[in-house]
Amino acid sequence: MAPLKIVAILLIVAGVAGLAYGGFSYTKETHKAEVGPLKFSVQERERVNVPQWAGIGAIAAGVILLVVGRKK
Repeated sequence: MAPLKIVAILLIVAGVAGLAYGGFSYTKETHKAEVGPLKFSVQERERVNVPQWAGIGAIAAGVILLVVGRKK
């Protein structure tokens, strides 16, 4: 499979996932403290929203790459 085709498919899949889920979340540790044998840490959940235009743009770019790849 050509590298251009692989990139196109990955863009389409990422665009569809962005539209379906609307974003992703991750956990990060913000504070750590050690008091003697006790260890404390605070974990915060962060959410990153993916705009609709980014998902649609990724799908469009993937489709364009697929079409350009076929013409060669």
